[in-house]
Amino acid sequence: MIKICLAIPSLQPGGMERVMSELANHFANKPEAEVHLVLYGKSREIFYTLPDSVKIHKPEWPFNNNQRLRSTLRTFLWVRRTVKLIDPDTILSFGEYWNSFVLLALKGTGYPVYVSDRCRPDKDLGRLHERLRKWLYPNAAGIVAQTSQAKQFMEEQLGEVNIRVIGNPIRPFRTGLGVEKEKIILTVGRLIDTKHHDRLVEIFDCVKSDEWKLMIIGGNAIKQDGMLRLKEIIKEKGLQHSVIMKGTVSNVEKYYLKSEIFAFTSSSEGFPNALGEAMSAGLPVVAYDCVAGPSDMIDDGKSGFLTGLYEDYEFEKKLRKLMQNKDLREKMGTAAKDKIRVFDPNQIGERYFSFITDHFNESK
Repeated sequence: MIKICLAIPSLQPGGMERVMSELANHFANKPEAEVHLVLYGKSREIFYTLPDSVKIHKPEWPFNNNQRLRSTLRTFLWVRRTVKLIDPDTILSFGEYWNSFVLLALKGTGYPVYVSDRCRPDKDLGRLHERLRKWLYPNAAGIVAQTSQAKQFMEEQLGEVNIRVIGNPIRPFRTGLGVEKEKIILTVGRLIDTKHHDRLVEIFDCVKSDEWKLMIIGGNAIKQDGMLRLKEIIKEKGLQHSVIMKGTVSNVEKYYLKSEIFAFTSSSEGFPNALGEAMSAGLPVVAYDCVAGPSDMIDDGKSGFLTGLYEDYEFEKKLRKLMQNKDLREKMGTAAKDKIRVFDPNQIGERYFSFITDHFNESK
């Protein structure tokens, strides 16, 4: 029996949290694994479904923001004490701002801790967190990088460390749902500056036709009123009838399946889940080759098109090419679906399991 401890501040809705929940499910299905989940952040409610066999640990007292330092120190000691009581064979921690906290809390215990940042690799974490990462990460048993670019960045920052590139699990899309295709160019993502929906609207204005519509799925985030700003741009260009803003939706799968093309103008990613989901749904894609992720997922010219960051004229040409050629759309969509199978949840789960248990197997 191998005892696995998963450490994360929260299991509220989010990309990092979804991946951790899927890994918990995968590990729990292994007869040789006992899975513990340590939730130590302010919000301890669990949004994602976990098997009953997963043992959940969380502080019995609330985090008091009015006594932030005291609550942080109390949490620090609680994490250390709780992990010692679990006595795991391996620990996996998620979160660029939280991994250092876990590594510091467990310093000197001898437990192997594997960590993974979930943001874009070149994100500025601030002076304190950057220093903590450079000091603590080399002592981790291993580091999971979501993309090859993230691995390269880590090696440049940290030197010779144990890094494995493992992307996010992308669930295969169900077929036979009776959803008919429409001439829709789809994009999915929060309405924040780095997604550049405004640039996509400008590009669509150059390639628009009476047949095609642009559909934008996503809501406001990070205190940015992107919805209002985009509606103003759409109105100025007279695109009210051809650009559809759906906001946040719960059944996004349906929109992937009914669309013909996926457009992705994000300039900053950790691992672009929406891009992976679009490819899993069999959509040809046009994407900025941003840091990081698209180049790990798209074979340029085969399963989609990559363009340089902000090279909107090139983006426009590739988009028009797909709009005008149904055979190309179908060919690239099939290639996209085949390509993204390497991120099948079971394969990703096995790669994580293999990495975080290497030391355990070697010690037998």
